[in-house]
Amino acid sequence: MTVLLIALGAALGAPLRYLTDRAVQARHDSVFPWGTFTVNVAGSALLGFLAALPASGGALAFAGTGFCGALTTYSTFGYETLRLAEDGARFYAVLNAGASIAGGLGAAYCGMALAQAFAG
Repeated sequence: MTVLLIALGAALGAPLRYLTDRAVQARHDSVFPWGTFTVNVAGSALLGFLAALPASGGALAFAGTGFCGALTTYSTFGYETLRLAEDGARFYAVLNAGASIAGGLGAAYCGMALAQAFAG
C-alpha cells in the first residue's frame, strides 16, 4: 500500500515540477535555472512543513516521499550547475549551488516553523 501511495504522489509531483519549471523559466531571460531553483525551494518548504506535522505514515509517504520527491530534483540541479560551469558561466554555477543549498535548507526550516506554529 505504501508503494502505491508513493507512486500516486509522484504521479502528481513530476508533471507539476515540469510545468512549474517551464512556466518560471519562460519568465526569465537568464542562464540561471530559475525553474529548478523554484521547485526545489518550494518542495523543501513543503517537506519541512509535512515533516513537522504529526502525520500518519501513509500521508507522509504520499505527500513527502511521493509528491515532494518528484517535485524536487537534485539530479537536474546537479546537471544544470555542471552545465553552467562548463559553458563558462562559473559565477551562475556557484550562485546556483550556494543559493539552492541555502534556499532549500532555509525553506525547510521555515516550513517546519510554520507547521509547529499551527500545531502548537
